[in-house]
Amino acid sequence: MRTITLLLLVALAAVAASHISRRRRSKQQGLLVRSKRRWVLSTIELQEEAKGPFPMEISRMFNNMSGTNHEFRISGMGVDIEPLDVFFINPDNGTVYARRAIDREQYRKPFHIKFDIYDKTNNQRLDKELAFDVEVKDINDNAPKFSSQVMTADIKENTPEGYLSVQLQANDTDLENTINTKITMSVIGQKPAEPKIHLKQIDNRMGQLTFQGCFDYDKIKKYEVTVQAKDHGIPPLSSTALVILNIVDTNTHPPKFKEKQYQGAVNESAIKDNVLRVAVEDKDTPKTPAWRAKYFFIKGNEDGNYKIETDPVTNEGILSVIKGKDYERTTLTTLKIGVENEEPLWVCKNKATNNPPPDTAEITMKVIDVNDPPEFKGNPTNVYLKEEEPPGKVLYTPTVVDVDSVVSQIRYVLLEDPADWVTINPTTGQITSKQKMDRESPFLNGTNIYKVFIGAIDNDEPPATGTGTVLIHLADINDNVPHLVNKGVIMCGNKVNKVMVPAKDRDIHPFSGPFSFSLGENDKNLEQLWKLEPAFGEVGGLVSRKTVAYGNYSVPLVILDQQNMEGRDTLEVMVCDCGTKDVCRDKLPLSSSLGPAGIGLIFAGLLLFLLLLLLFMCQCGTEFKHLPMVPEEGNQTLIKYNQEGGGSECKAEPLLLTPTHSVAVTDGLKQGTQQMTQMSPVMAQNMDMYNTINPNLASLGMQRRDTVKSYGDQNMYSTWTANRTSTYQGSSSRYNRSVSLRSNHHISDHIDRRLYMIDRNHVDQPVYQPYKYAYEGQGSKCQSLDRLSLSNLGDDVTFLNDLGPKFKTLGGICHQTIQEKNIQI
Repeated sequence: MRTITLLLLVALAAVAASHISRRRRSKQQGLLVRSKRRWVLSTIELQEEAKGPFPMEISRMFNNMSGTNHEFRISGMGVDIEPLDVFFINPDNGTVYARRAIDREQYRKPFHIKFDIYDKTNNQRLDKELAFDVEVKDINDNAPKFSSQVMTADIKENTPEGYLSVQLQANDTDLENTINTKITMSVIGQKPAEPKIHLKQIDNRMGQLTFQGCFDYDKIKKYEVTVQAKDHGIPPLSSTALVILNIVDTNTHPPKFKEKQYQGAVNESAIKDNVLRVAVEDKDTPKTPAWRAKYFFIKGNEDGNYKIETDPVTNEGILSVIKGKDYERTTLTTLKIGVENEEPLWVCKNKATNNPPPDTAEITMKVIDVNDPPEFKGNPTNVYLKEEEPPGKVLYTPTVVDVDSVVSQIRYVLLEDPADWVTINPTTGQITSKQKMDRESPFLNGTNIYKVFIGAIDNDEPPATGTGTVLIHLADINDNVPHLVNKGVIMCGNKVNKVMVPAKDRDIHPFSGPFSFSLGENDKNLEQLWKLEPAFGEVGGLVSRKTVAYGNYSVPLVILDQQNMEGRDTLEVMVCDCGTKDVCRDKLPLSSSLGPAGIGLIFAGLLLFLLLLLLFMCQCGTEFKHLPMVPEEGNQTLIKYNQEGGGSECKAEPLLLTPTHSVAVTDGLKQGTQQMTQMSPVMAQNMDMYNTINPNLASLGMQRRDTVKSYGDQNMYSTWTANRTSTYQGSSSRYNRSVSLRSNHHISDHIDRRLYMIDRNHVDQPVYQPYKYAYEGQGSKCQSLDRLSLSNLGDDVTFLNDLGPKFKTLGGICHQTIQEKNIQI
């Protein structure tokens, strides 16, 4: 049963496989039908640097659509694209040829070439354009090369055994990742042969030199190493390069003293440079860190009296005394010194295991006894004193010690007393104040210590001088009043109503700040305008209680320190518009501009003026006639003005508004009638007196009307009108004069309105209320000359009738000319 089952399964599997096979063949036949191949193409391989002969056939093309009238064409790289004319095709049979050998390293990419077939009769393409590649097969025709054929490197003599600072790089231009570009580098020669130099290859292109042993600059200063780079191609190719190693000298020789013992001498207490020089020798290269010496003390300079430096030119050690020696304590000093180089000493491990110790030498210095200057005990000395104390106080008496002289024979002098505040006793050295001392004096340089330098001179030969310093500490008292730091400030009225007012006091705590600020005068107007907030501290604040007008203000202030010492100062406050800044901005320049409307109005006015002028010309006609001149205002009349009549002491009072009456005056030449307002009795009396002063008035008519308006304590005339007519008859002339002076009534009304508005504004700004100035008595009672309007029409002008023969000649000429011009007089 099992056998039958297995046979059935095998039969079913065979049937299924047969069905699947038929379906696959059917699909493949359908694909072949849809994409029928007409070109026979392949990738062509061409060996690099082929020997020929050329032209050399490399391939042949076939197409089943070709016939007797077809033509093959190719294009692309190597044909009509660089490099040109490397390949060509036989147009009849499709054979492709190479014209010359090809270097693969010059053209690393395959040559991509396109193929076409055309009909010769109509030059139409017969099939789709296809392409193939020509790949150049690499051969081992390039040897590996180093990046540089000659390389130079500096190697320090003290370089430890191992790697050298020389890296080598080689490159092969043949096809990568083939045996033609696999490189092996090695050292094939060196001069001299020791120490032995090797080459360790890091990768296929990098290598580094190594060595075993030590370099010796004194023996060999340069090495020449030949290295080789070789590939694994068939046949293998190689190249070489030269590496030059220059050995740089380092510190391999320690410096040595030329002498082991040195002697020198120095005066007692003397400070002197270049007392003694010591010399060394060094076999290393001069002027290098390996040659330059460094000297140091090993023993004998525990007190720091000496120093030793190196001369950069000679490499010698220079010994100097920087602190004087006392002969009474020391007469001889032995200094032990050592020397080494700036660069640490290096010794090859093959020669020695440890570095040798530095070389040493001894210097013996003798101290020569000299006259020691006197010495002040407790120098410097501190003295304490209150400032502003009365002069004559003993401040300090020095104590001096001198081992070489008699102390009683020492004399004392002042060496430095900047403010001339003290005196010194030349015998005892006692210092006494001779002036009051001020702690705030500039001679203290902002401190409370005043320095005095004194000298003590002995009587030996030569004399020696010792110096002492006296530090006088001045205690502060409250002798300075506080004051403002800045006398003027700016308040930007458009932004703030407060300014800060700093104060200072030259005294110190507790005689200075914090301060108390207050307004300086008991003025209610000042208190209504300003206040101080804060009013206590190092800085006060001035605040305007209300908006103040722009301008300058003087604000008196009282400043009290902690001890209630009062200082008075005046702060100048400038209130202004600062804009966006913190300073008053400049006044804006006055400028104006006309817009289109203004320009249009100007042109319209001009046109209207021209129109009016044209109408006037039309009415007047073409002939212009001179207008007769009106014989008014004394036309062409000479009047004598040199008569000076006697004045009158007038005691009149100002005019009052009363009914008018007439006053008549007569005289031999003219008569006048004057209409005037009713005056007070005194004024009427004075006017009568004035009318009788000049009896020469012949005819005078005057009318005057005064209207007085009252505003407060002031009188103001609103209108004033005077009409005057005068007639004068002479021998040959007539004079008529008329004057009319009027002022519009609306001027008075305008002034009244402005005064009323100003008065209303004073409600917000009471500071600007109008003041009544002190009454100074009645005004002058003399009538104003302008209001009298007197004229000299009564003067005698008969002298004009006869001005002499010369004037008559001139008058005749002018009279004739006037008649010709049709001028009526």
